Amino acid sequence: MVPRYARPAMTAIWEPEARYRIWFEIEAHATEKLGELGVVPQSAAKALWDWWATGPIIDVAAIDAIEAVTKHDVIAFLDWVAKEVGPEARFMHQGMTSSDVLDTTLNVQLTQAADLLIADIDALLEAIKRRAVEHKYTPTIGRSHGIHAEPTTFGLKLAQAYAEFARCRTRLVAARAEVATCAISGAVGTFANIDPAVEAHVAEKLSLAVEPVSTQVIPRDRHAMFFAVLGVIASSIERLATEVRHLQRTEVLEAEEYFSPGQKGSSAMPHKRNPVLTENLTGLARVVRSAVTPALENVALWHERDISHSSVERFIGPDATITLDFALARLTSVIDKLLVYPERMQKNLDRMGGLVHSQRVLLALTQAGLTRDDSYRLVQRNAMQVWQSDGQLSLLELLKADPEVSAVMSAQELEDKFNLDYHFKAVDTIFARVFGA
Repeated sequence: MVPRYARPAMTAIWEPEARYRIWFEIEAHATEKLGELGVVPQSAAKALWDWWATGPIIDVAAIDAIEAVTKHDVIAFLDWVAKEVGPEARFMHQGMTSSDVLDTTLNVQLTQAADLLIADIDALLEAIKRRAVEHKYTPTIGRSHGIHAEPTTFGLKLAQAYAEFARCRTRLVAARAEVATCAISGAVGTFANIDPAVEAHVAEKLSLAVEPVSTQVIPRDRHAMFFAVLGVIASSIERLATEVRHLQRTEVLEAEEYFSPGQKGSSAMPHKRNPVLTENLTGLARVVRSAVTPALENVALWHERDISHSSVERFIGPDATITLDFALARLTSVIDKLLVYPERMQKNLDRMGGLVHSQRVLLALTQAGLTRDDSYRLVQRNAMQVWQSDGQLSLLELLKADPEVSAVMSAQELEDKFNLDYHFKAVDTIFARVFGA
């Protein structure tokens, strides 16, 4: 975790003290149920909760010192709690194994992280929707292969982004549900030394589902899907960030990141206004996606359990969620403050002498009786002259002067095919699909 790219609420989930607090709750809830079942004295759970009610400070350094000797983190924690609580603490962890604590805790942390990320996406969706409605009918050029294609609107560009992040939200909600499971099944997951009722009790208290078959560890296909979804969200962030970066190029300059008072773009060139935020988002997306392959490789563990996944998750759990949380918040700010230049969009639309209307003429010529191949040849012949003139010639005027074209289409009919509004007749339909009525 790099503090530069971290926000407090998400970082707090992964702090050692937060982890140990979840560990304690798992152990105390389990001891509570074991007491109800008569396996341990009910006074054991009472002693644990009474101590907890005093609001104890988790002494991370003390636990680390014990682990330096035991070489086992869960045992170190149990030893520290026992020293704090007293003799009744000896009934903790009855019939349990370390994975019961570690895996359940990780899933609690991932669900907490998912809740923050879902809220982040909600904020981003709100910002995108507001700007999309604002520019619903702002004409701009659509590009394919980076080349002028046909007119669209800036609102439609943002509507696409909204729909994409809405899908991301749906996937994240599903991934959260899939990873929100609890395992308290003991060594190799057979419940030989602990009643399944204990697992059900702990799961209920932590708002988790019971893991059907844990084999001592919770199956890592759940986590692989979780991190894969984070990777997809990161890619969606990069897609929108890349669009802004391209639009901010000097030759395009249809939109740009907000440039705040006092901000400086270059240590050498005072005129620079660089897309530093969206470039940063492109890099952060790579970091989040880097967690996906290790998460997939964690699925294949030896037999009922090994710990080859453990060290990986200590990295990717905090790093991926903290980075994605920061990236979503940054992208929301970029969209919220994005400077949009409709006049430049119109100027770029008009730059190539009407070439953006070539398809309408092509279709009209076929409807006028020409073959598609002849229609294409006639339009392209004139369009290439406009292209080679760098937009100084007019496609409409060239077509009017072309005897093969004028033989089947009048000047007025040609002019009708150069109406910009024609391209926006389905904007309402698309917006209704994306945003609802």
